[in-house]
Amino acid sequence: MMYKKYIIMDRNISGTEQSKSKYLKYLKYTLIIVAFIVALYFLRQALTKKAAEKDFYIVNVERGAMQSTLTASGVVVPSFERELNAPVATEIKRVIKTSGEFVKRGDLILELDQEFTQLTFDQLYDELQLKRNNVDKLKLEYDKTLKDLDYRDQIKSLQLDELSAHLKDQQRLEEVGGATAEEVEQSELQLKVANLEKKILENELQFRKSVNVNEKKGLELEYTIQEKRLAELRRKLKETSVKAPEEGVITWINKDIGRKVQEGETLVKIANLEQFRVEASSSDRNSNKIEVGMPVRVRINRIDLKGSISTILPALENNTIKFFIQLEEPNADLLRPNIRAEVFIITDNKDDVLRLKNGPGIKGANSQYLYVVNGNKVTKRRITKGLINSDYVEIVGNLKEGESVIISDMTDYEHLDEFIIEKK
Repeated sequence: MMYKKYIIMDRNISGTEQSKSKYLKYLKYTLIIVAFIVALYFLRQALTKKAAEKDFYIVNVERGAMQSTLTASGVVVPSFERELNAPVATEIKRVIKTSGEFVKRGDLILELDQEFTQLTFDQLYDELQLKRNNVDKLKLEYDKTLKDLDYRDQIKSLQLDELSAHLKDQQRLEEVGGATAEEVEQSELQLKVANLEKKILENELQFRKSVNVNEKKGLELEYTIQEKRLAELRRKLKETSVKAPEEGVITWINKDIGRKVQEGETLVKIANLEQFRVEASSSDRNSNKIEVGMPVRVRINRIDLKGSISTILPALENNTIKFFIQLEEPNADLLRPNIRAEVFIITDNKDDVLRLKNGPGIKGANSQYLYVVNGNKVTKRRITKGLINSDYVEIVGNLKEGESVIISDMTDYEHLDEFIIEKK
């Protein structure tokens, strides 16, 4: 048997050869990845290359007005609705009209029991008459007191004249020796006392006049207050016969005969069903953007009515702000009580801009891709938007008037840069 001898010798591989080997290895992997991406691209392109025109919602870019809006929900309510409340605490005695009936001004709707109110009125009337008598009596007493004081003052004046004359006589007698100095001095003293008494009377008379005027005013004021209370009660007594203040339709009535009602409790609601307004509500996040006078579009059954915000309620309820809308056509035929409505509050307005109908394919960002139709070829294009509302979106870049655009949801086609649509 023969054996061959092999000699194995170790040899160092140069750096150039090693770099070349690595380069070929990386190039191989890179080519594989690129080939995979290209294959995937062409595969995706091939998956959906054609589509039917009927599967898309295609609209044209047009020119027109553009509005930016805030959305709200609303309900149609009568422009006039009045509540009739119980004037006093009493019972419902008789119901004449029912809900839904048309009433004219002055028509009797229901009657309340007025027995207790009548008793109170009679008692107050008697008290007023007694007070009137007291005022008259006090006036007579005041007049008598003033006259008595005036008479006493006149008498005192006469006494002063008499004492003054007596003093002069005493002074002449003293000069001829017919009267003593003591007698003259006594006459002077009597005259001084009489003068002081007259001043007291005059002061008392002035005081009584002032006091009498003020006391008389106080009594007359009490009488006036009582008289006003009586007039108020007379009015309430009259209102126990509940009558229609205006022409309208009864939308609600308390028809529970014999039921006790408190003063101020609602008895009847009357509405004018010839004219309407809209009661609307929006998120409280919009509260700082909503103002009285802002223009509004109200949409009912796909018909828009113009209006403006007339009143904003100050209180927030359940994180919503409520407001009322005055319509330009409050008597439009489509208006009915309690119909739901879409409300669009106009915050900005532009005239003569490029716009596109809003649709599922319109996203929220200012820039997005849309598919433009040219003949049967559809091409993906990035466009820029401006104002947006529920109906239209403003186009501010990369589209021209008259171009056709798909506004359907294009999620299934977003991997395609272009494709063909088949037209019938």
